[in-house]
Amino acid sequence: MCKTCGCSDGAQTRITHLGVAGGAAPDTLESSRDAPGRTHHAHGGAEPHSHAHPHAEPKEGAHLVSLEARILDKNDRLAERNRGWLAGRGVFALNLMSSPGAGKTTLLEKTLAELADAFPLAVVEGDQETTHDAERIRQAGCNVVQINTGQGCHLEADMVAQGLQEIDPAAGSVVFIENVGNLVCPALFDLGEAARVVILAVTEGEDKPAKYPHMFHDADLILINKIDLLPYLSFDLERCLGYLHEVAHHAEVLQISAATGAGLEPWFAWLRAHRERTLSEAGKMLAGS
Repeated sequence: MCKTCGCSDGAQTRITHLGVAGGAAPDTLESSRDAPGRTHHAHGGAEPHSHAHPHAEPKEGAHLVSLEARILDKNDRLAERNRGWLAGRGVFALNLMSSPGAGKTTLLEKTLAELADAFPLAVVEGDQETTHDAERIRQAGCNVVQINTGQGCHLEADMVAQGLQEIDPAAGSVVFIENVGNLVCPALFDLGEAARVVILAVTEGEDKPAKYPHMFHDADLILINKIDLLPYLSFDLERCLGYLHEVAHHAEVLQISAATGAGLEPWFAWLRAHRERTLSEAGKMLAGS
């Protein structure tokens, strides 16, 4: 449920495990958010069962702040469960967030092509509708599950838990969680990731970090994408870096072009280093058990 709009109330989430290119027909899991535990399967493109789930109108004077706290508290508990499940397998999971069209999927395609032979990779795709991005990832040869949030504007920990069960990432994997394109609501919801990566495209304007500080404040890594377009734009890079220093001074910032491949080596190195750290921590946990 979104902090302000309640977009997930009664909504249905569709989870489609596309697997990898050349595999079996996708399985779709349709989950009713207002009836916990009730799920419906449709195999090989069969029509899923559908149910109506009307939005409940909040009563006048409702304690919205209390409700918000309970919702986020429940999500945080589920996120910690995801985090423990991933850590136990030595899986490094990252939450990839940005505005729509900032280049998340293109970056993933380039990353998969570079690292697919180095260690296991998997992707959880989040979009309100369609499996377009998941199909692109599947064609790249990666295990992928698509989560369609319907009216929801962000992924939540319980959705990701279902997605992880579908892809069943191997020990030592890197799992990319591509969140719904949105610079507001995804920042509020912990998914159980080990790191948050935010992409800012230069086509969006240099003041996005100032306008959406909560998204950038909690980022571990910020990727300024589409730098190949800088000669054709009035984007003020120095001002953008200044805004980022104000709201996310702790975050590492890389300048890249997912389209041309410029600047991607530091990104690949960052992923390798964090995966190795995750494996090391998992080994210590196993040795101490």
